[in-house]
Amino acid sequence: MKRIFAVSLVLITLASLLTVSASPGTADNPLITQSFLRGEFTEDLRENVLESLNSLGDEALIELNELYIIHGGYNFAPGFTPITLAQGETVRLAIGGSFTLLSGTASITVLSGEVINITTGTLVESDTSITQFQRYFVAEASSALITAQSAVTGHIDGFYTTDGETPPSPPANINALPFRDVQPTHWFFAAVEFVFSNGLFAGTSADLFSPGSPMTRGMFVTVLHRLDGLPQTGESSDFTDVQNPARFYYDAVVWAALNGIVTGVGDGRFSPDASITREQMAAILYRYAEFRNFDLTADSPAFYEFTDYNAVSQFAALPMRWAVTQDVLHGADGRLIPQNTATRAQVAQIIYNFAG
Repeated sequence: MKRIFAVSLVLITLASLLTVSASPGTADNPLITQSFLRGEFTEDLRENVLESLNSLGDEALIELNELYIIHGGYNFAPGFTPITLAQGETVRLAIGGSFTLLSGTASITVLSGEVINITTGTLVESDTSITQFQRYFVAEASSALITAQSAVTGHIDGFYTTDGETPPSPPANINALPFRDVQPTHWFFAAVEFVFSNGLFAGTSADLFSPGSPMTRGMFVTVLHRLDGLPQTGESSDFTDVQNPARFYYDAVVWAALNGIVTGVGDGRFSPDASITREQMAAILYRYAEFRNFDLTADSPAFYEFTDYNAVSQFAALPMRWAVTQDVLHGADGRLIPQNTATRAQVAQIIYNFAG
């Protein structure tokens, strides 16, 4: 939600900047570019801004997830969550937490660092009374204790514990993965944990999984080859673009082709370095399921509830129905988006759904 808001705000600002009164080519606005003349300037600029914001957003989410881990023993309240305290009860706030008193009386004790009254913009003295309807914010590397002097109602957000208890330390193995871009709060965490621990995926470096990077056809077939136990065929490749046995995907492609799991893209080619599409994944997984005599039931009416089911290519129609029926492939916003490429995180989730 924060990223959506940030992107929307920037785009609104861009729109206001782009609707200038001076015409291109005048003294006030002398710059005319080819992209402007083709009517592509605004869209290109929008895409560049979105790409930059998404990159910044990913970095911020990594930092935020690290905070969740550090404060693993705390509760987390979204903004302006109602809270009630009986007389004598306490609540401890950690970095980024805040409290607003709505009724009753309470005091605040600064346990470490600094607390700021962001309503007045002043630092808060320890062991002072809280003023109603003013927001008290716990700064970086700081903590504070709110004590109810009478029955209290208020708003709280951020990391907190009740009754002033020191939160337990998070388990040492809260994230057993070596990747700093895969944290327990990510939707794909369980899937990445499964594919990594079972040797199906490796990282893109010692400490990066690169969940948003594209998955190639060669990579995908290599994952299936590993899932099948790395069988060796002793055969050579018939694909004109898979001729180097030193390539990481060579044995996997030979095995998959020999067993009818892959058929190539035409003209004797496999296109190992091309990004794999969702319908190509479904087709390859379906053929692998057939090879292994798995359940091939593909009769779920849910397939036809997707608004773009007619966009599925003919070769992938049955595999996509099968993938939906077997709960292997899920749509996005009511669509299958069959020709869209898949990221490493998405493929990890699909493999997890299939084999987990």
